[in-house]
Amino acid sequence: MTDIRQRRIVIVAPVRDEARYLQGTIDAITQQKLQPVEWLLVDDGSTDETYAIAQRASQEYPWIRVIKRQNRGVRAVGPGVVEAFYFGYDQIATQEYDYICKMDGDIEIGPEYFSTLVEYFEKDQYLGAASGKVFNDEDGPLTEERHSDEMVAGMVNFYRRECFAAIGGFVRQVHWDGIAYHKARITGWRTRSIRNPKLQIIHKRLMGSSHKGIWHGRRRWGKGQYFMGTHPVYIIPLGMYRMTEKPYIIGGLGIICGYFKSMLEKMPRYEEPGFRASLHAWQFEKLRIGRRLERIPDPPAGLYP
Repeated sequence: MTDIRQRRIVIVAPVRDEARYLQGTIDAITQQKLQPVEWLLVDDGSTDETYAIAQRASQEYPWIRVIKRQNRGVRAVGPGVVEAFYFGYDQIATQEYDYICKMDGDIEIGPEYFSTLVEYFEKDQYLGAASGKVFNDEDGPLTEERHSDEMVAGMVNFYRRECFAAIGGFVRQVHWDGIAYHKARITGWRTRSIRNPKLQIIHKRLMGSSHKGIWHGRRRWGKGQYFMGTHPVYIIPLGMYRMTEKPYIIGGLGIICGYFKSMLEKMPRYEEPGFRASLHAWQFEKLRIGRRLERIPDPPAGLYP
């Protein structure tokens, strides 16, 4: 087994108006036991002190690079974030690396996050993408953000380079992270969010929120589910499930409304041969009315809790 200290990580972090949180993210990454070989901070048109904070970090750490992107005039979560990611991705200087990570500027992780995560990849040859579990501290005590064990946290989206190439990278549209981990399964890779104290991710914003408010954010979530190709039979229980967490009722209702509004408006959907059939089979398995199409070899016994 390769010494994990030899594994090379590249991070691309699109950031916009993150002055309140960015220094905490920088501190978390610079204190990693396994540091990235290159970290591109893409300032996506910030109007606060984000760029200045990033610049100070780059002067102290030579592996941090700051790239300034022209202000597009509006915060565009989803496609805008992916466009900013690729603006940085296309300027990666490191030729040889093992893992690529898309990271937000409002998270904090412990010093052994990357070294622990890479250990899982070294032990599981089919693991294509992974993250830890996400916790939110917006309202005081840490609260876990609930999501499937197969979902990779969008705010620290960590991919084996070969898997990222196999899925063709990220779709430049809303719900890009969901599409990515489903495509990973279709191409023969396992994806995981792993419950391990060393892999705890502290997210400074509530999942599915928006700078325009939680109702707008959750309707956008439903729009993303529709674009991805989620079956209408699945969206109702998903929305009901999300009604039982903060923000109670309104969060899940927003997802359902966003989905069916997009349906009524005949919004274009993600089209790739075989993708929607695979997605529906996976969703029906979750509802216990079907079975997924793919069979990936089991991981080593006891590796995942």
